[in-house]
Amino acid sequence: MGDRYISGEMIGCLRRYWGYTSFRPWQEKTILAVLDDRDSLTVLPTGGGKSLCFQLPAMLKDGLAVVISPLISLMKDQVDTLKDMGIPAEYMNSSQSAEAQDGVVRRIQAGEVKLLYISPERLQTDPTLNWLKTVQKSFFVIDEAHCISHWGHDFRADYRNLKVIKDNFKDIPVHAFTATATKEVERDILNELALESPEINIADVDRANLIYRVMPRANIISQIVEVLNKHPQEAGIIYCLRRDDVDDISAKLNRLGFKNLPYHAGLSDQTRHDNQEEFMRERVDIIVATVAFGMGIDRSNVRFVIHAAMPKSIEHYHQETGRAGRDGLTSYCYMFYGGADFRVWGFFLEQSANKEIMREKLKVMYNFCVQPQCRHKVFVSYFGQKYLPNSCVACDYCLGEVDTVADPLGIARAILSCVEKVSYGDGRGFGAGHIVNVLKGNKDDRVARWRHDHLPVFGAMEKETVFFIRYMIEQLVGQEFLAREGEFLTLSLTDSSRQVLKGDVVPVLAKPLVAKRKKEIRQKQSKFKEKDWVGIDPELFELLRKKRSDLAEKQRVPAYIIFGDRSLKDMAAIKPLTPESFATVFGVGEHKLKQYCEEFVGVIKDYTSSIKK
Repeated sequence: MGDRYISGEMIGCLRRYWGYTSFRPWQEKTILAVLDDRDSLTVLPTGGGKSLCFQLPAMLKDGLAVVISPLISLMKDQVDTLKDMGIPAEYMNSSQSAEAQDGVVRRIQAGEVKLLYISPERLQTDPTLNWLKTVQKSFFVIDEAHCISHWGHDFRADYRNLKVIKDNFKDIPVHAFTATATKEVERDILNELALESPEINIADVDRANLIYRVMPRANIISQIVEVLNKHPQEAGIIYCLRRDDVDDISAKLNRLGFKNLPYHAGLSDQTRHDNQEEFMRERVDIIVATVAFGMGIDRSNVRFVIHAAMPKSIEHYHQETGRAGRDGLTSYCYMFYGGADFRVWGFFLEQSANKEIMREKLKVMYNFCVQPQCRHKVFVSYFGQKYLPNSCVACDYCLGEVDTVADPLGIARAILSCVEKVSYGDGRGFGAGHIVNVLKGNKDDRVARWRHDHLPVFGAMEKETVFFIRYMIEQLVGQEFLAREGEFLTLSLTDSSRQVLKGDVVPVLAKPLVAKRKKEIRQKQSKFKEKDWVGIDPELFELLRKKRSDLAEKQRVPAYIIFGDRSLKDMAAIKPLTPESFATVFGVGEHKLKQYCEEFVGVIKDYTSSIKK
């Protein structure tokens, strides 16, 4: 079956509805598995075109494709996007009236719908199962399939019961899709869904268009403002660890003139909904949020994501930063972390059902922050893949922005010796703040009380800043040359510490960024952004963006549903003046050509005429 589609109907359908002329890596293989009526598991990173892999086959096969999604907030946008391309789709969830849901069922029974989005809870009710048995079905899709697994980072109990599909629809293929999955999660998905001889497609996990920068947190507002000044009039998400942090940072940024809205679970449902709508419809470009603002965000032109604190796992970080650059264009990910983040997450994780697993994930995340290394390589290795390039040229480490200290062994020995000397071997320990004071030579009350100003290590790093010493300690903890334990986070030596003290092992220690290096990085980023605009008329792009916004307001849909930034940039480069040339723009299918050609070509004609005058 797959061979019959590859040269004809598949490409024709892709062009007709999506306006694309070729598939992205891994899409074609996944689509063929769906068309061949085999169960499948596909892991495809955010921005890799995951949804198209089941939406396109749904248009080619007879019957209804049922998509199980955990995100009621996202269903309407997904369906609106499909309808805007001319694809007959519907959703059913608790936000609709009983009358509206009955109308959806009638249209499905009449054969007028190709894709139905539904929640896992709804699928497991007898009335839904009963009417689904009366209609022709092409296949089932489990979207965000990692929610099934206890090993996953967004476990949902309702997903654990989705074997109900195989129990009730034995001959209908089931296809599981997710953007992030470790090997343990993959095994769990296969077992819990009872997939039969599945086709397994694991795409490259790397998001090459994302540039990662990870820095210790100092003055967080100043650090965020510095980032925002690099991204004027661009969309971004600022993630915070706690609700209070969201409220504080949001208010301060608004006072400084950076218009934004907050989002967290402590706000009313209506406020959260309104703020998300403002962001999705491009009435505001910056949202400050906890991770409650997450999986339902499908705005394709998010150009930057800032983490004001460390996330709790590599999976979470990969997913949260994955909300940037979904259109494939260069986007930026910044993280500002501190040692206190580890303690806060550790406290939260005590309430978790799988706290031992999550604690290990937290340690890996912390190590990612403090160890100088290629960020892309860490992601790829974590998910069990090999990273072949010697340099990603897309993270602070590989771009040469991370300088290492001149004498890492001497610094490490000084810190480890201090931890050893203050412990006295009786189990008594001290936290990082006390160690910093001893090494810096700050004789505060505690240092004096314990007579640590008489130790030979007192003042051993007096020429260094407090921030520098603390940054070195955090790196030694992350690389397990120091252990941090107990309620008071006291520091102690590890087996690896002895190797450093003997000189057998030399840690890799990075310097904090200084003003001169920050200026060099700003200049480098400016050159990156200039490359993204080669051949594109920025003034025309803004006019096209305004037209997109106006149309979105009239249709009461998010702006990205009309066209993504990539399509607008293509228009601003090609400057099409006829329907024939407009049809060559990226993302312009037959339905969008009929619906939007006159509007956007009109803007381009007016602009080109004004230039000639």
